Amino acid sequence: MAIVWATTTAALVCALGLQVPTATPPSPPDPAQSPTTPPTLRPQTLRDPTIAPRKAPPPRQSQSPDASQRSTPTTRDVSGLRATRLFAPPNGPVEVQIRGADSQTPYTLLLIDSAGEVLGMAKDLRSGRIDLLTALPGVQGMHRAAWLQLAANDEAVGTPLVVQPLREPPPVRTVRSKRPDGTTEYTKIVGWGSEALDPDDTTIDEVKREWIAGDPAVLSGYRIYPDMDVLIRTDHGEMRVALAPHEAPATVWNFRTLVREGFYDRGGFHRVVPADREGRPFVIQGGDPTLTGNGGPGHVLALEPSRLPHDYGVLSMARADEPHSAGSQFFIALGREATARLDGQYCAFGFVVSGSRTIDSIAATPIADAATGRPTEIPVILSMQLMPAPARMPGTDRSSERVKTTTQAGDTPPTVR
Repeated sequence: MAIVWATTTAALVCALGLQVPTATPPSPPDPAQSPTTPPTLRPQTLRDPTIAPRKAPPPRQSQSPDASQRSTPTTRDVSGLRATRLFAPPNGPVEVQIRGADSQTPYTLLLIDSAGEVLGMAKDLRSGRIDLLTALPGVQGMHRAAWLQLAANDEAVGTPLVVQPLREPPPVRTVRSKRPDGTTEYTKIVGWGSEALDPDDTTIDEVKREWIAGDPAVLSGYRIYPDMDVLIRTDHGEMRVALAPHEAPATVWNFRTLVREGFYDRGGFHRVVPADREGRPFVIQGGDPTLTGNGGPGHVLALEPSRLPHDYGVLSMARADEPHSAGSQFFIALGREATARLDGQYCAFGFVVSGSRTIDSIAATPIADAATGRPTEIPVILSMQLMPAPARMPGTDRSSERVKTTTQAGDTPPTVR
């Protein structure tokens, strides 16, 4: 076994001869500025409960998989590389198993971050069990999730594994603030741990002096699992979502679990806000099995400090005014201008990589109640399904695959038609 460290991605690519693909806000919504937008991204109680959701056609077998199809693929579904256990202790062993038809084939193991930078590499490996803490010492210094990719003969082998260090997020810092209308109050997130969300915001200098330091973040172990995308089938078409465990690991795991267990099947997008007061595209929202805007999975999530910007096609968790109140409801941003203020206030955890026409079609749904964003006919989520994600190789950043709106330059956006 030989361990080789690359100083740059370019050097590693040359060494391996790999083919690298060419990479092709902060405040909650303000009702004073956008009368169609409730104060938070949790929809309000229905004003017209008689509005019924659209009746979806009977699902075909391919549209509504059974429980076995919905379940997270087991080790037999993942070719080449698998984790021997979901959780591993901080001091190891952190084992994965290389499985190949030929026990003499030399393999290369790559640890790659979200931007495509190589954190570590081990060459000349053979089939069998590998302790990552021995083969890839860089694992021990990780603070964010990264991807473990197997390669043989200069080609990627199978689905990558996500390696997530188990660390608690820093304490969230909040203040009570007023919206531009001067009367409505909300809880504004201003920092994490000892760091201000906006370093240039001098208005919180006094508040920072009162912050009580939280417990130091410790490494409690590792979670290792196959990287999966989510296929969302709706009566408006399909969307494929890439998840971002490096930004919101607990949120991603929660979403994957709900998808796997069929929680979202036969639900819908109960809230559609195609544009704010200035005509800028805003959000579409789903994930409530009751379709009332008040339902959830029966538990709440701690807010995570995701750095993923709210832009067109980005998925984020809806919540009430209390920061740690998200559960299952999510929204998809329709444009950067109106949703930039959501950065840091809501937890973005994924992005759509195909299905922009589906997003735009849902956003163009006629609205029955503009105050709540209630559609006349609720777009139906027929099913959600986990699908193996593509290989991760040096120099690739999947965020570059995020969809763009189907609107052409100079056209009226479909979200405001």
